[in-house]
Amino acid sequence: MACMRLGSKPEVFQRDGHTWVCTTGLPSDIIVEVADMFFHLHKFPLLSRSGVLEKMIGDLSGEEGSSCTLKLSDVPGGAKSFELVAKFCYGVKIELTAFNVVALRCAAEHLQMTENYGEGNLICQTEVFLNDIFGSWKDTIAALKTCEDVLPNAEELHIVSRCINSLAIKACVDPSFVSWPMCGSAKSPNTSALWNGIVVGAKSKAVDEDWWYEDVSILSFNLYKRVIEAVEERGMDSESVAGSLMFYGERYIPGLNRHSSFRDSAARIPPPGTSISVLPESEQRSLLEEIVDLLPLKKGVTSTKFLLGLLRTSMILHASPSSRENLEKRIGVQLDEAALEDLLIPNLGYSVETLYDVDCVQRILDHFMSLDHAANACSPCIVDDSQLVGSPPLTPMTLVAKLVDGYLAEIAPDVNLKFQKFQSLASMIPDYARQLDDGIYRAIDIYLKSHPWLTDSEREQLCRLMNCQKLSLEACTHAAQNERLPLRVVVQVLFFEQLRLRTSIAGWFFVSDNLENTQASNGNLGLTKTDSSGEIDRGLGSRDNSSIGIDDMKQRVQELEKECLSMRQEIQKLGKPKSTWNSLARKFWFRSSKHEPNNNAKEPPLSSQEASPKESE
Repeated sequence: MACMRLGSKPEVFQRDGHTWVCTTGLPSDIIVEVADMFFHLHKFPLLSRSGVLEKMIGDLSGEEGSSCTLKLSDVPGGAKSFELVAKFCYGVKIELTAFNVVALRCAAEHLQMTENYGEGNLICQTEVFLNDIFGSWKDTIAALKTCEDVLPNAEELHIVSRCINSLAIKACVDPSFVSWPMCGSAKSPNTSALWNGIVVGAKSKAVDEDWWYEDVSILSFNLYKRVIEAVEERGMDSESVAGSLMFYGERYIPGLNRHSSFRDSAARIPPPGTSISVLPESEQRSLLEEIVDLLPLKKGVTSTKFLLGLLRTSMILHASPSSRENLEKRIGVQLDEAALEDLLIPNLGYSVETLYDVDCVQRILDHFMSLDHAANACSPCIVDDSQLVGSPPLTPMTLVAKLVDGYLAEIAPDVNLKFQKFQSLASMIPDYARQLDDGIYRAIDIYLKSHPWLTDSEREQLCRLMNCQKLSLEACTHAAQNERLPLRVVVQVLFFEQLRLRTSIAGWFFVSDNLENTQASNGNLGLTKTDSSGEIDRGLGSRDNSSIGIDDMKQRVQELEKECLSMRQEIQKLGKPKSTWNSLARKFWFRSSKHEPNNNAKEPPLSSQEASPKESE
C-alpha cells in the first residue's frame, strides 16, 4: 500500500473520551466541535493554514463575551478527517494512505487549505499523493471505495471520475502483456513497467482475463456500474463485461448461488477478512433489475444457466415484469444451450396450479421458435443437385427438441397439469426436429399413467404428437405391450415394425442376389482358383449354399407378405372391443420373433436412455 509521510514533530495530541487535547504546554484558546468530538486547540496554527478557519476565528474574536468555540458540522470525513487536519496544522507526523487521502483531500478543499496559506499546504500534498496512487490498481480501488463516504465532495473534485478512468485503462489492457501481481511487485532488470504495479515481460504467473472481477466487486453498485460503462467505452469485449456482471450478481444476490455447483460457489468466496452483508430484498430486487439492463445483448456471452438463475430469482423477489420479459427473450435466443435442471422453474404465481411454471417455459420456447422461423424466412430453401441450401438449422432445433421432451417427462406426473397445456407445449416442436421419438413417447406414456381419467379422444390426440415410424426397437417393444395406448396406435407400431423388418430382409436379399450374380459372372469367365495341390477351388459348392439361403429368404418374404395382408385386415376391424388387441400384439410378436436369431429371447424393455423407474410397472 502506498504511503506518504507529512510533518516532523512528535505526537502532541491526547484523547480522553470525546475530547482531544493539545499538550504543547500552552493553554488552548479555542475549542473546535466536530460532530460529537471536541478539539482543544490554539488559534494561530489553524488560521495560518485554513481560509475558512481564519474567517471563523476572526468573526469569533469580534464578538464580545462569546465563548471561543467553533462548530464545524459539515467537514467531509467528520472528526476523523479533522483530526488529521489539526495535526497537519501543528506539523505533527501523519501518514497519507489510499484509505484516508480522499476524505482528507475533500476536507482540505472545504477548509480552503490552499497555497495562499503556506507553501506545501494540504491541498497540494494530497493532490500529489492522489496522482501517485492512480498508478496502482489496488490503491485506486481502495481510494474509490472510500469515495462512497464523501461522494458529493469527491464528485465535485473529479476524484471519482479519475479513479474510474484509471481502473478502466488497466482493466482493458491485454492480459497477455501483463504479469502478476498487479501491484507492489519488485521489478527484475529485464522487465519494464507500463505503470506502477503492472509489469510487462516478467517471468511470473500469467494473468487471467477475469483477474479484475473480484476487486471491483467490493464497490457499491453505483460506482461499479460506472466502472463497467467505462470499460465498455474503452472497447472491452462483451464476454469479460458479462463475466464481471455475473460475478457481481452472484456475490450480492444469494438466490443466484442456490443452484450453483460447489466448485463455482467456492470460486466466489470472498477472501478472509472480507465481510459481505446480505442486502434487503428491496435492494436485491433493484440490483437484479440493474444487472439485467447492463448485460450485453450479444448471444452466448452470458451463460444460459445464469440467465435462468436470474429469471428464477426475479420471480422470488417479485422483480418488474419488464425485467422478467427481458430475461425470457434472452433465454429464448440461446435456449439450445440450456440444461433441463435449470429449466425446472418452480411456480411462484399467486394462483399456483402446477408444480413448475409451464407458462414461463412456453413463452421462452415461443421466443426461440419465432427466431427460428424468422431465420428460415430470411434464407428460403433452395434445392440443389448435391445439397439442400438454406434448410432449417437442425442442430439447435434438435437440442431444443430433446430438452423439451425431457421437460415434458419431468412435468408429466403432475396431476394438476392440464391436457391442453401439455399438448400445446409438446406440439410446438416440429416433427423434423426429433431424430427419434422415444423422448416424446416416454413423456406421453408418463402423462397417460398419471392421468388415467383422460378420454379416448384425448389419448388419441396425445399419441398423434409422436411418429410411430421414428421409434427405436426398444420403444416399439414397450409400446406393443403398453395397455395405456389406444389400440390404433399399438397396431400402427406393429405395422411399421413389420415394414421395417421386411425392408431389412429385402435389403439383405438384394445384396445376396448381387453377390450371386457376381459369382456367376466370375465362373463364366473361368475365374477358378487352384490350391497348392492343383485341385480346383470349390466355388460351385459355395454358390449352391447361397442358392439354398436365397430360397429360404424368398419363403420368409412370402410369409411376411401374408402377415402384412393379415395386418391390413385387422386395421379395418378396429371397431371391435379393445380386449382383442392383446391377442393381436402377442400373435404378431411370436410370428416375427421366429425369424430372429434368438427365438427364446424375451421382449426387450424400453432402453435405459428412455425408460425411467417412474413409469415402469
